[in-house]
Parts: sequence; C-alpha cells; structure tokens
Amino acid sequence: MPDDILRMQGLDAHYQDFQALYGVDMHVDTGEVLAIIGANGAGKTTLMRSITGLIANGPGQILYRGVDIGGMRADQVARLGLAMVPEGRQLFPSLSVEENLVIGGQMGRRGPWSLEKVFALFPILKDRRAVPSTSLSGGQQQMVAIGRALMSNPDIILFDEISLGLAPIVIKDIYDALPGIIGEGMSAVIVEQDITKALSVSSRVYCLQEGRVSLEGASATISREEISRAYFGIQ
Repeated sequence: MPDDILRMQGLDAHYQDFQALYGVDMHVDTGEVLAIIGANGAGKTTLMRSITGLIANGPGQILYRGVDIGGMRADQVARLGLAMVPEGRQLFPSLSVEENLVIGGQMGRRGPWSLEKVFALFPILKDRRAVPSTSLSGGQQQMVAIGRALMSNPDIILFDEISLGLAPIVIKDIYDALPGIIGEGMSAVIVEQDITKALSVSSRVYCLQEGRVSLEGASATISREEISRAYFGIQ
C-alpha cells in the first residue's frame, strides 16, 4: 500500500452541466513532489480546485490521510493542512505585503513557518513588507502568494501554474526556493506548463488530457515521446 497522504479515486468534477474531470485516479505520497502537466483546458486547475474544496465532489472521491474531504468547504480543507498557491496569485489588493502574509497564518496550525521565516526565504518581501501588494512585480507577487500559503503551515502545498507569466530569471528564483520549502517535510503538487521544469523538480508526473489521466510515471524515466502522445492525445 503506497504511503499516500492524498488520494483521488474516480474523481469527477462539474461546472453546472459541463463535466471537467472524468474518473481521475491519482495519489500523492508523503514528502514527495508531484507534477501535473497538460494542455490548457485539460482539467489541471479544476483538479486543484477540487482538492482544496473550491469545487464540491462526490463522497469517497478525495481522501486526505484516509478521511473523505470531497464535501468539505475550502476553509475546512485548509485547516486540515492543504494550501494552494492559486493561478494569478489572487492577493488582497487593499492590503500590504505583510498583511497578505499574516492572513495565511489565520488557520492557527502549528509548524515551522512564520513571518520571519518567509522573509528569510524571500528577503525582498521583508524590504517591501509595508507596500501594497499590487505595487510589486509579478514575480514578487508570486513570492507573496507562496509565503501566504506557507504561513498556514500546510502538510501539502499545491502550486497552480507556478511560473505562468513570469520572466525566466524570476522562475529560476522561485524554483531555487523550492528545496527550502519542501525540505520541511511537506508534500507538493506542482501544475506547470514548462514540462522540462516540472520533470526536473518532481519524483512522479501525471498528464491530464481532456479531463482524464493520460499518463503516469516516474519523472526520471518517462520519455518525451510518451509525454507528447499523452499531452496531445495521440494514439
């Protein structure tokens, strides 16, 4: 039996009459970095929203530490130890950098992450702690979004499109910080358009294609040909 902390089994997801996920089976092992790849519209963000309670799912489809969380609200899921860095950052524009970070600590979960530890991970945020979050560059805003998630001291952190819209040098900075994040023993799920980057930081990878798992494998051994077939739905 795998040492999984999170398991999706037969996961379906809908937006009213539109079905976005079809019977998705996945698992995340304790302490691993899992990559999710796939073209736009493949269902990656829907998967993240399902896991974090932003979309309600049927009973028994999402298990966290063996507990069914598919019908829980997003705040209940967060209190259990799951945090997401959402696509587009979604910071509070009326709040300062520090205030955005402090909001992440409202879950009351105990753990290693504090305001000073986030500032040590991203020193530029300490220098700009008092400025409005919207005055930051895109890369700095992504750092705030990551810091806010870490402040909740999660057991699993989910990155939805971690490098979308960022300059290559900023993407490098973000990925350089990942070992310091994952090194605390948490698991991570990374949704990433850059396949090379996704494979380089993960132990396993799933590919989604039109709402279904089209490929699963070890990141170190999976071939580009296999990925291309799964990514584009080529038989």
